[in-house]
Amino acid sequence: MSERASAAAAASEPPRRLAIRELALPGVLLVEPVVHGDARGFFLETYHAEKYRAAGLGAVFVQDNHSRSAAGTLRGLHAQLARPQGKLVRCVEGEIYDVAVDVRRGSPSFGRWVGERLSAENFRQLYVPPGYAHGFCVTAGPAQVEYKCTAAYDPADEIVIAWDDPEIGIDWPAAEPLLSPRDASAPRLAGVLDRLPLYPAAAARRG
Repeated sequence: MSERASAAAAASEPPRRLAIRELALPGVLLVEPVVHGDARGFFLETYHAEKYRAAGLGAVFVQDNHSRSAAGTLRGLHAQLARPQGKLVRCVEGEIYDVAVDVRRGSPSFGRWVGERLSAENFRQLYVPPGYAHGFCVTAGPAQVEYKCTAAYDPADEIVIAWDDPEIGIDWPAAEPLLSPRDASAPRLAGVLDRLPLYPAAAARRG
C-alpha cells in the first residue's frame, strides 16, 4: 500500500476516544488515554479536565507529585485522614504494580484491594479515590511515577498501613521489597481501625 493510500485509510478510521472504566472496587478507575504515535515518537494528553469529566472522572486536582524509585522498591500503603486524597497515577519510566485498598470503615468493600500494572509503554493511569490507601511496587526500574492529587499533602494527617498485612492479602510481585523505615514498621489495618474514615452510609447511621 502506498503512503497516500495508507494516509487515506488512516483518515477513514473512526477517531479513538479516551477510555475510563471502573475496576472491581467502587470509584477506582483505569484510564487509557489516546496515544498518537508514528515514526517520530508519540503524543498524548495526560490530562484534560473537560474530556476526563465527560468520560467519568470529574475530580479536581490541586497538587502534582513526581517520584523516582529503584527496581524492587515498594512505597505504601499511605492515606490521609482529615484531608483524604484522590490520586491519578501514571508511570513515565519503567513499570509499577499500583494498588488501591478501601480503608473506609463500614464500606461493603472494606479491606479489599485492586492492582494494575502501569508502565511507560502502556500509558495507563489509575485513579485512586479519597478513602483508599495507595501503594506501588516497582517491577521494572528505575521507575518514575507522576500523580495528581485532589488535596494537598499533609504529613501530620497521613497514616501508613503495613504493605504485607495478611488481612488485606495483596499479591505483590516482590517478596522482599526495598522499603523506607516508616513503611517497614507500619501497623496493620486493625491497628489503625479507630482512626480510619467512616463510609458515608455508616456515618449516616451513626448520626
